[in-house]
Amino acid sequence: MLHVPPSAFVILPALAKIVCEPGWRWQKREKPLPNYDLFYVWSGEGTVTRNGTAYKVGKGSCFLFRPGDHTSATHNPQRPLVITYIHFDVNEPVTDIPEPYRVLGDSVEFEHLLARYVRLFLVKTFAAEEEGRLILQQLMINLLRADMAMPVERNVSNQLAEVIHEVANYISQNPGTPHRVEELAARAGLSPRYFSIKFKELIGSSVQSYIIRTRIERAQHLLLYAGMNVTEVADALGYRDIFFFSRQFKQHTGKSPSEIR
Repeated sequence: MLHVPPSAFVILPALAKIVCEPGWRWQKREKPLPNYDLFYVWSGEGTVTRNGTAYKVGKGSCFLFRPGDHTSATHNPQRPLVITYIHFDVNEPVTDIPEPYRVLGDSVEFEHLLARYVRLFLVKTFAAEEEGRLILQQLMINLLRADMAMPVERNVSNQLAEVIHEVANYISQNPGTPHRVEELAARAGLSPRYFSIKFKELIGSSVQSYIIRTRIERAQHLLLYAGMNVTEVADALGYRDIFFFSRQFKQHTGKSPSEIR
């Protein structure tokens, strides 16, 4: 998107900066995205899935979803996501497209551009669309610049991040399995100590905390939608002690399993 003029950007009406409600979730659509969606996390904790790959997200997580992507998302109701999303399109052929996901370290300039873009349309500023197209191009340049910085180091970092996210996705898909750090580290091809350090750095929580959270999230889903009682859910998720399950559930959700059901 570096070589298309600002006039090629098509501003679409869906844009906002919002604090997601505790029960918020982004349901997977039957049809893929028809256009681009810039999705940025200001704070909070959640999971975003793009084309079957799950990413644990927090402050600085940034996606550029593309036409054809399948997306969904959930978040921790006790640490709700604060996000900006901007839908747009490009009416000319595009060659340089930013990577679909990254975590921005130095995000001050990027956040300033996001805030300015949303504010333009909230107050119906004069020439908002003209300035909005310029800002969209600046945002894309900002992302491309980050993508192109230090390619060797970034490649290594991306490969490691991909491996860690694949393991995190495996845990999420198998919440009832009694996961051991040693086995997960072997799956990633790393030592248990290094795996644990990088997992916390990239996912935002320790391996054990992540395992517990995925179990509790799955337990909530089973209680709400699968017609299972508390004992059945605890058993399905590998809890031998229903009282321990109930206590752990309440610690993470603020409610007992029976209250959720």
